[in-house]
Amino acid sequence: MGLTGYAWAAMQGLVNGLNYADVISPNSGGDKPADGARDILLVGLDSRTDAQGNPLSPQLLAQLRAGVSDGELNTDTLIFVHIPNDGSKAVAISIPRDSYVSIPGYGQHKINSAYARAMLDARKQLQAQGVADPKELDVKANQAGAKELISTVENLTGSTIDNYAAINLLGFSDITQAIGGVDVCLNENVNDQYSGANFTKGVHTISGVQALEFVRQRHGLPRGDLDRVVRQQVFMAGMARKVLSAGTLADPGKLNALIDAIKKSVVLNQNWDIFSFAQQMKGLTGGQLEFRTIPTEDVAYQTPNDGVAIKVDPHQVKNFVQGLAAPQSGQQAQAPEPDDANKGTTVDVRNASGRDGLAASVSKQLVGKGFSAGETANASSRLSTVIWVPNGGEASGNAVADALGTKATVQEDKSVSPGHVMVFLGSDYHPSADNAANGAGAPAGSGNAPASSPAAPPAGSGEDKPITANGVPCVN
Repeated sequence: MGLTGYAWAAMQGLVNGLNYADVISPNSGGDKPADGARDILLVGLDSRTDAQGNPLSPQLLAQLRAGVSDGELNTDTLIFVHIPNDGSKAVAISIPRDSYVSIPGYGQHKINSAYARAMLDARKQLQAQGVADPKELDVKANQAGAKELISTVENLTGSTIDNYAAINLLGFSDITQAIGGVDVCLNENVNDQYSGANFTKGVHTISGVQALEFVRQRHGLPRGDLDRVVRQQVFMAGMARKVLSAGTLADPGKLNALIDAIKKSVVLNQNWDIFSFAQQMKGLTGGQLEFRTIPTEDVAYQTPNDGVAIKVDPHQVKNFVQGLAAPQSGQQAQAPEPDDANKGTTVDVRNASGRDGLAASVSKQLVGKGFSAGETANASSRLSTVIWVPNGGEASGNAVADALGTKATVQEDKSVSPGHVMVFLGSDYHPSADNAANGAGAPAGSGNAPASSPAAPPAGSGEDKPITANGVPCVN
């Protein structure tokens, strides 16, 4: 009874001391999501201030190895969390910071710049209106940045964000120390001069500055930022395991330290009843939390103005997120009924990707979507997937493209017979998340790609094995 009373009082103290920001529209659901499920955006900010807008001291920044600020506030970590209301598995989906996406009002840019672009514009407008107080400028400009980031993520995922939580460098360091550190495991030794990460191969319990170094390193990793995303996921999984355990929540000392760290550096959206939310989450265990990453196409994409970024297909990302966020019944989902409208279209598939068996598996997938099977064959190698249609057959070509989850060019060609569509699968073709689950893109009857196939998709591509809060997996 004493522990229960203490925990209740501590939680009330936390709620009363939290930092809130007006960043979620009341019409978006707020604390009562329209669909019952809760979609949360977690943001890690490369911020040189605390949650109240107070600048961090040079000594503290040096201790955190924050480096020299470039004058912009970037969102280094973006995680979309979907918590269903039926007690089924929650999923946390990472969005790589360099994903090249559409930012409302600003065009195509890296997603980690959405916050900064809107924040800097808002700051200029506020100063023009006569606002001079540095703390007021910082708080209001940050709210504008958060709103822009939320809109960008909603646009990318097709989901409405119900809640928002942001944490800065200091808060991340303090929280990891408050819970007594997190267990992680590395495949190899690392020594990175940029982040300061210096770890030996194997298992480590890390907190504070070491934890920041672990989740911020991307130089010297085989897959760069995608490996950093995986590190963030295993760390967050370990953190969730630690916080959800009785060892943290029933320990007055750890709970007090955790609450102090959260008050100092975490910002939540207004009207989020965090106490009720904690009650809702108390039954969540490590096995009910899964970490994934959005699908990516090109991790070294040369943008017109923003340098190298990660190319993503918005259509594919939206399908992936919505597929994971769909209601789960605990049983295998029923396959959708084939579309009768597709029966009148015969699809001929030509494999120009160099991957054995691809035409046959894609043809089988299209038949499952209601199309009629045509001829399958190999064709001369080509980089880009293209769909040929007869005169006036653009609608059928677009239907095939949608079924494949690809943005392939649809063009008329007089060699295609009426009622047919011809698909040329280029080396850029990758199955969507749903199609990958059905075996599309892999040779029929084969669990492994042949030796002549391109390398398997990198970890964090949306197709690798998900990370859960059970166990301590070793990573790059």
